Amino acid sequence: MKEIKNISRSRAQESSAAIEKMYITMRHLFNRGFYKPMGVSGDTLREALLALRPEIYGNIAEEKVELNGLLYVIERLPIGIEECRFINLTSDEGYSKSHFQAIVPPKRKRNCYRIDDEQMNVEITRGRSDIYDILTHLTFIFIESHKIRTRVLLDDDGEVSRDWQKLQAAVSQKKKLTQIEKEKAVSHVANILGRTFIEVLDIYDAFGSEASPDRFLHVIYWLGKLAIEEVVDDNKRTITFSPILRERLGHHIHGEIWATNIKEVLKKNKLLDRPIHVISANMHSVMNSIFATTVLKTTFKDKSDFFIYEELSKSGAYEVRDKVTAFAKLHGMISLPDDSGTNIDVQIFDTAKIDWQKSSFPSANIGDKQPVLIVMDYAFGEQAYETIDELLKPYKKDTLLNVESVSIMGKAGILEGDKGDIMIPTAHINEGTADNYFFDNELTAEMFQNNDIPVFEGPMVTVLGTSLQNKDLLKFFHESTWGVIGLEMEGSYYQKAIQSASKIRKSIPQDVKVRYAYYASDNPLETGSTLASGGLGTTGVKPTYLITIKILEQIFNVK
Repeated sequence: MKEIKNISRSRAQESSAAIEKMYITMRHLFNRGFYKPMGVSGDTLREALLALRPEIYGNIAEEKVELNGLLYVIERLPIGIEECRFINLTSDEGYSKSHFQAIVPPKRKRNCYRIDDEQMNVEITRGRSDIYDILTHLTFIFIESHKIRTRVLLDDDGEVSRDWQKLQAAVSQKKKLTQIEKEKAVSHVANILGRTFIEVLDIYDAFGSEASPDRFLHVIYWLGKLAIEEVVDDNKRTITFSPILRERLGHHIHGEIWATNIKEVLKKNKLLDRPIHVISANMHSVMNSIFATTVLKTTFKDKSDFFIYEELSKSGAYEVRDKVTAFAKLHGMISLPDDSGTNIDVQIFDTAKIDWQKSSFPSANIGDKQPVLIVMDYAFGEQAYETIDELLKPYKKDTLLNVESVSIMGKAGILEGDKGDIMIPTAHINEGTADNYFFDNELTAEMFQNNDIPVFEGPMVTVLGTSLQNKDLLKFFHESTWGVIGLEMEGSYYQKAIQSASKIRKSIPQDVKVRYAYYASDNPLETGSTLASGGLGTTGVKPTYLITIKILEQIFNVK
C-alpha cells in the first residue's frame, strides 16, 4: 500500500482559498443583514484577510500599525467614519433630498451621510464590488484599531498608557497645533503605533486638509478609542445592510436608469439608427484627443500634443479645460452628467458635426456612416456588467442598437514592468473561479511600439477588489502557464455582457469589435510600487492618450 504523502498547501493556494472565503463570507453577512466586525460574526472575515495579507495593507499581520495602507483606505472612506460605531450600508433611499450633507470620499465616488455622532450611512449604488471594497477596508481599519488598543490599554478596567493620555490632550485642542506641539504629539503617537518618529512625521500631512491639518491624530485617536470601548464596555461596532439595499442589489436598477437616459438622448437627437461605438474611458481623453490641439495651438505654440495633454491634466487648469469643453459642445459633443446613482458620467459625440479639419484627425474616413461615440466614465468592478448589459439591450424592447465596437481603456496593476507601461490583454480570467473569457482584441502590442513606453501582451486577471491583491497568488498567475501580465477589476464583466448581447441575445451585431488596453497604475509584486504608494502624477498622461488615440484611429479609419 502506497504511503500517503503529507501534502502542504502553497502560499498561492492558501491565498486563493482566503479570497474565496472572503467572497462567500461577505455575501453571507450581506444576506444576514448585519454583523459585528470585531465580534464572532466577523471572525471569518478577519481571519481570511490576515491569511491573505494583501499587498495594499502592508504590515496588517504584524504588531506595528500599517501607515501607507491606512492612508489608502482613509482616502476611500468618508471623513468621520473612524468616529462611528454604527455603519449602515444603504441603497439610494432619498437622503440627498434631506438636510443631511453628502460626504464624498476624496478617492471614491460614493455619497455618505453622517446621521449622528455614532452613525454613518454609506450609499451603495455601484453593485457588489462596492460592498466588497468597503467591507475589506473597514475590516482592515478595525484590525489596525485593535493593534492601537493592545498597545495603550494597560488593564481590563480601562487604565491607559501615558502616550494615550498625551494624544487625548492633543486631540482635544480646537486650534491648529504649533510645530512644537505637533512634534510632541507625533512622538507619543509613534510609540502607540510601533513606528519611528520620522515615519509618522513623513505621512502626517497626507492625512490632513486645510480644514483639518491635524486629522492624522484624530483618526488614530478615534480608531483606538472605539477599540478600547469594544473591550472595556463591550460596545461593539456594527455594520448593517438596509432592507432596501438587500432587496435591490443585483437587479440592475441604477444601470437600467442610466442606460435608458442615454438611449432617450440618442433618440431625441436622432442618433439611434447610426453606427455606435462605445468607449469606456475617463471624461477628458477622448474629447481632448479630438479637439484640444486645435483649440489650444495658439496658447501652446510649437508644443507637442502630449505637452498640451499634460497641461490639461494639471490640477487647476480649469481655464484651458473649459475652452476645450466649450468648443467640443459646439462641434457635436453632448454631456450627460450622471443622475442615476451609477456615478458614471457620459459624453455622446455626433461625428457628423465634427469639422475634421479643425480636429486632430484631419484624415478621418468615416464615409456616409457618420458614427456616434458613447464615452462612459470608468465602471467599478461588477458594475461593468450591469451598465454594459443594460446599454446593449434594445431601446424599448424593439429598437436594436447598431453597436459596431466596444473599447475599454483603463488602468490596471502590472506584474512585469513599471507604472505607466501599457498592457494589451488577450483574455480575462476571473480570480477565485478561473472563469475565463477569450476574445480577439483589435488592439495589438505592435501598434504601440516605438513610443518609448514598454508594452506587454497576454492574459489579464480580473480581481474581486484592489484591496485583495496578494503577491503569492499574483506570482502564481504570472509565472505559471496562465502567463498573466496584469490585473484589473472590470474586464471579464465587460466581456461577459458583450458576449451575451452579441452571441446569445443577438441585440447587437455578432461581429462587434472589441478593444482592450490598460496602462499600469501600480506593480503589486514590487514593494513600494503598490497602489498605496501614491498616484501616477503625469506619468499616466502619455499612455492614456496613446491608447485613446489608437482607439479613435481605428474608429475613424485613419491609416
